[in-house]
Amino acid sequence: MWQSTPATSRHRFDKSIKRAIVVRLFMTSFSDIYNQVNHNKLSFLVMFFFVFTGSFAFLYAVDFYPEPVKTVAESPKLPLPAVAPVVATATAPVVTAKAPSIWADTLPLSMTIAALDRTVKVLNPSSNSVSALDTALLEGVIRHPDSATFGEEGNMFILGHSSYLPTVHNRNFQALNGIQNLKWGDTIKLSSNDTEYTYKVEKTYKAKASGFTVPVAGKGKTLTLVTCNSFGSTEDRYVIEATLISTKTLN
Repeated sequence: MWQSTPATSRHRFDKSIKRAIVVRLFMTSFSDIYNQVNHNKLSFLVMFFFVFTGSFAFLYAVDFYPEPVKTVAESPKLPLPAVAPVVATATAPVVTAKAPSIWADTLPLSMTIAALDRTVKVLNPSSNSVSALDTALLEGVIRHPDSATFGEEGNMFILGHSSYLPTVHNRNFQALNGIQNLKWGDTIKLSSNDTEYTYKVEKTYKAKASGFTVPVAGKGKTLTLVTCNSFGSTEDRYVIEATLISTKTLN
């Protein structure tokens, strides 16, 4: 069992005395300060104001004063735009208008030259470009799209290939072979859907390609046949000029 000794008791007493003295001094100091402040309230307030204001001014000058917390306003949220509903759109059918039969009846579809014992197909291209005409010439003879039809006054201009090579792979390259042998009075028959038109040969001649033109306007109804290797080529051409002498309705 622990027993206190005289030295220990004295040490504990000294600590108690020191604690009491400190408390006494603190209470005395606080009491003195309070009494002085309470006695000189106005002076204390003036002094406090100047000290506080001076301290704040100093901190502001050195940019060290506490800044207020800034509240960042959240940007307003807009509602998402509504997605437009997908509406099925019916596609209008493509309608291709057919040319009236009265127009088709004014175009030549075949040509027969009795003196040469030959019948060839006649095409009617809509474009007058060289490439379009050359392409059509691979399938027969062609009526130039700028020339007259059966229903118009003027000259119908028909041209086709002629070739005297020993071997050709496309018979249309020889469509107008031998027309240079036609004589005055020979006939050329052109047929549409329902009518046969007979022309009488008036003139046969050879022409230089350079500067050669075929008139398509004029009075009456005439026909001009011209041979060529390629439309726009420079080779000489054989030319047949004929005049319409009769028509016959086909059954």
